[in-house]
Amino acid sequence: MTPTTDFRGSRVIHSARIVDGDGSSTENGWVRFEDGVVVARGTGADWTDADDVIDASATAGADAVLTPGFIDIHGHGGAGAAYDDGADAIRTGRDMHRTHGTTRAVISLVTASIDDLAHQVSVIADLTESDPEILGSHLEGPFLDPGHQGAHEPSLLRAPEPADVARLLDAGRGTVRQVTLAPELPGGLDAVCQIVASGAAVAVGHTNADADIARQAFEAGATILTHAFNAMNGIHHRAPGPILVAAADHRVVLEGIADNFHLDPHVIKLLFDAAPGRVALITDAMAAAGSADGHYDLGAVKVTVKDGMARADDTGSIAGSTLTQDVALRRAVEAGVTLGEAVRALTATPAGAVGFGGSLGRLQPGYAADAVLLDGGFAVRGVWVGAAASR
Repeated sequence: MTPTTDFRGSRVIHSARIVDGDGSSTENGWVRFEDGVVVARGTGADWTDADDVIDASATAGADAVLTPGFIDIHGHGGAGAAYDDGADAIRTGRDMHRTHGTTRAVISLVTASIDDLAHQVSVIADLTESDPEILGSHLEGPFLDPGHQGAHEPSLLRAPEPADVARLLDAGRGTVRQVTLAPELPGGLDAVCQIVASGAAVAVGHTNADADIARQAFEAGATILTHAFNAMNGIHHRAPGPILVAAADHRVVLEGIADNFHLDPHVIKLLFDAAPGRVALITDAMAAAGSADGHYDLGAVKVTVKDGMARADDTGSIAGSTLTQDVALRRAVEAGVTLGEAVRALTATPAGAVGFGGSLGRLQPGYAADAVLLDGGFAVRGVWVGAAASR
């Protein structure tokens, strides 16, 4: 299967069960693309001829499923390449993830010095201008709690000084889409306001926040919870922490890593039940995704991958994942999540979380012609990438 990124001409994909980004399902459906945009859809055989006609049932079997392209708003690499290492590494990782259905991605950066992060964000800004599949950058650090650092180098963590925040946002030239921070740090709530005012989303994560601080962060404008349950206080009957506050706030999207390592299958299902329509299935993938077990670098942290699980050498903490989004779909469905809700969590919900809800994540007229064709076992049989998306 070779992903197709030709925006020109017309294309019809027919004879598939269409599962859209709103969770709806249409049997024996078809979708028509023209010049990289969805222009029509229907059922049966009432489609008109096109430059390229694809019989989904012939390609993927009688149980073929067509979904919008997957959108990963939190991933660090793949195919042996770490996104922190520059443009070529980003392209390498993206090539691999695209074959697994991820048509658009926000490029995540781990904690580094302010100088290094400013350079990396600038590189991603350049790529965003030339490659429509790259939606911008995600700063996962350095404004994190040292007690919940996970796979981030603790010596590089710091409180969010306004000048540092401004420098990183300026380096991104409007392409920083998400910043993860611990709001309980000195200046944390002010930083939430500063980042939101720039047009980027703030995610609460790698944090020691209790329920009250989390609530204050969401009231200040934070709208994402970074990889829910991981690198934060858990749920206790007398100390509910940030997870239940996020689940109760309909403005907040909760990221989830459905690899059965970060979250037990019962917890995957719990996440969807607690925040219906507001889960974004991310990979948090590091360089080992799509590659072999072995030794890798995640920023300044040394990582060993064994049996597909990545752990930091010095602390033993889980250090990102080797997940791809097609596997996340399967794991969610195996956990008891409906296919429609799992697809929503890979498409429309992450698109909306970073400001692309009006152009990505749906197979509806006017949306970019991003699509993934799956067989009955949810293996990827076709990937198409449409025109540039707008915020």
